[in-house]
Amino acid sequence: MTTNAPTYSGPDLCAKSAVEVVDLLRRGEVSPAELIDVAKTRHAETDAAINAMPTTCFDRAHAAAARLDKTTADQRGALQGLPVGIKDLAAVAGVRTTWGTPGLADFVPEASDPLVELIEVRGGVVLGKTNTPEFGAGANTFNAIFGATRNPRDTRLNAGGSSGGAAAQLAVGQCWLSHGSDHGGSLRTPAAYCGVVGLRPSPGLVAGGPASAGYITEGVQGPMARSVTDCALFLDTMTGFDPLYPISFPRDPAPYQNAVAGANPNGLRIGYMPDMSGESAVDPDMRDHLGNAMAQMARSGSKVDEIHLDLSGMRRAYYVQRGLLWACLMRDIDPKLKAGFKPTLKQNIEIGLNLKMDEIIDAQLIRSRIYDELQTAFAQVDVLACPVVGCMPHPVEEEWVRRIDGQDLEFYMDWLDCAFLATAVGLPAISVPVGVNPQGIPVGLQLIGKPRGEADLLAAARAVELVFGGPMPAIDPMVTHLGSS
Repeated sequence: MTTNAPTYSGPDLCAKSAVEVVDLLRRGEVSPAELIDVAKTRHAETDAAINAMPTTCFDRAHAAAARLDKTTADQRGALQGLPVGIKDLAAVAGVRTTWGTPGLADFVPEASDPLVELIEVRGGVVLGKTNTPEFGAGANTFNAIFGATRNPRDTRLNAGGSSGGAAAQLAVGQCWLSHGSDHGGSLRTPAAYCGVVGLRPSPGLVAGGPASAGYITEGVQGPMARSVTDCALFLDTMTGFDPLYPISFPRDPAPYQNAVAGANPNGLRIGYMPDMSGESAVDPDMRDHLGNAMAQMARSGSKVDEIHLDLSGMRRAYYVQRGLLWACLMRDIDPKLKAGFKPTLKQNIEIGLNLKMDEIIDAQLIRSRIYDELQTAFAQVDVLACPVVGCMPHPVEEEWVRRIDGQDLEFYMDWLDCAFLATAVGLPAISVPVGVNPQGIPVGLQLIGKPRGEADLLAAARAVELVFGGPMPAIDPMVTHLGSS
């Protein structure tokens, strides 16, 4: 693999932070139309290499910008006309929305997802739809319509998923903020692999997604950005009570951006779980890198203690929850649409439809026990730290990783089990970069926060970011070819 330092040759505006650009918009020093144009330029420069945003809607974006030009800064919302990406699992009115499945390859919705509408009301301008695996199933972003999204740091590698297009576009500066969603790490894994920040919020904090899963707590919508501060800005934009969603709840009145302003690693109490208390396989290079990262946090004034919790049954409980989601989403779907699904997606659905009552009961008891275990831990620590995923990215051609740390894996989601804990018990979690490996590929650290503790979690993530000199800057795609080194 290449070890050359990444370069950036795109427009200067595309490399700036979202917070900086919003400030420029507010002061009238740049217009939404100008930002759309530079984003379009950067997309043209980079997307052939990484395939992050295969569907664009620049004309629609310019029409939205023209409407914003007729308003004052006070009327434009928090984003002030900032262009954003939307994952191709959320409908955008008048824009091709495929969910990555062949049966919907030409679908154009008449109405947007309520979350997309909220982002637009608050000043976001949609640039296009970012790539995702079919219905978001899996952490390798590819589908039969658009093909694979590639890692901007080495285009031979997986960019993570299922919000892989969102992470990849941020890494190269196609966009300043990008929307994603998360069940088994779909905001966190691609953020880790691409060197950006992805936050999985508490269930109900961000309202959006399919109505048929309204009572499902495990699948959430959330923000992705190049920095923790920008991620906080986007979370501020996404949150708010929506009665359309039964688990939606009002957010705290204080902006999440305030939480990161005074972040400091000194005194931060971190409970570190290098392999999820023995429940997850972690490759030695990942374990060593994160262990060194924890040592660096300790040298910077944080109190780091390795802790061991009883997380037994975590994977089993997660898979039951995952099965229930797919059963609810897909039981009544058109058989003609289902016939074209990839094998791993069909397998997910069958697992859900064949669940037994004892399995569901056991899963509920396990997750309740683990939640209680975590509350005991949170009496002693501010945040839990652990891997986002047990391995570095593999070649993009591998749909899923079959072996980690000498252990053979059986199911296509097994390699992602470090992400299952936060999902299973409904806690917020974030991936933040903690440097790069010897080959120049970013490594992400997962932080898990207390119940509905997004503000403190963001502050902890910002403290980590400060220690590691982040955020990582936008880069040019590092195009490599099979056999190159």
